[in-house]
Amino acid sequence: MNALTIIAPIFGIVLIGWGAALTGLISDKVSDGLSEYVFAVAVPALIVATLTRPGMSGEIAWSYWVSYFGGAALSWLTGTLIAKRRAGVERRGAILHGFAASQSNTVFVGVPMILQAYGEEGAFPLFMLLAVHLPLMMGSATFLIESDSDKPILARLRGLALVLLKNPIFVALIVGMVLKGTGITPSGIPKALIDSFAGTASTCALVALGAGLKRYKVLFDLKGALVIALLKNILHPLAVWLLAFHVFSMPPAYAGVATLFAAMPVGINAYLMAARYKTEMGMIAASVLVSTLMAPLSALFWLTLLGKA
Repeated sequence: MNALTIIAPIFGIVLIGWGAALTGLISDKVSDGLSEYVFAVAVPALIVATLTRPGMSGEIAWSYWVSYFGGAALSWLTGTLIAKRRAGVERRGAILHGFAASQSNTVFVGVPMILQAYGEEGAFPLFMLLAVHLPLMMGSATFLIESDSDKPILARLRGLALVLLKNPIFVALIVGMVLKGTGITPSGIPKALIDSFAGTASTCALVALGAGLKRYKVLFDLKGALVIALLKNILHPLAVWLLAFHVFSMPPAYAGVATLFAAMPVGINAYLMAARYKTEMGMIAASVLVSTLMAPLSALFWLTLLGKA
């Protein structure tokens, strides 16, 4: 398998979506609707279809979690410390800098690329990591930002639980794992419907990502955005690769999935968090764009290093 054959179709579709939005072939309304469809329907269907597929099983050792989230913690801490040294960045903004430097764009880029690189062998560790990644990263960011508020801890945790339960990706992961645990496999018309929606997830997600890049302005703070992008695209996967391959022992596919998961560009959730707390929106938006534009080269490097070239 050639690494270029993996990334060219993926980022080619992203560029086509971006070009279509820039030229007006895709309006902002269409872009927003497509993003909502991917997030609410297509990717949840892909998750349920994958987790309930016969033969989808495996074991996840603690070293797998430590490798990935240890790398994420290092990148988050580094991003936060760098942001604190910048003039005009307040406490919440610094936390969001670190969050952006460690929050991977898994739904729109990670799932298509990792499944194409590792296939069935990587599907189980991929979706198990996705299941933990979303609540842990979002929960940590929310808790840290809210830690200086007057709300009691129970109220904050209750609010976080409500946010997660309203998230279609999180709900799909729960449904998929419950079906898997009970041995229920969709068949007949339900399976056909799920597979039909799941089959649209990859292309629609990439087009939606490309079209959405139109609204991110890179000139807001190119230097700061570049720092976040370098931390996300290089430091995060480098730390995970060192831990997964050289400190701990695990199947090569698991170590490779964790590394590629970390190598994905800055996730859109970072921008959504910035918008929610009304701080550092321009910086985080610029980092999403810069990181995504850097992603083809960084992904090619990591795929080559992992032996997928």
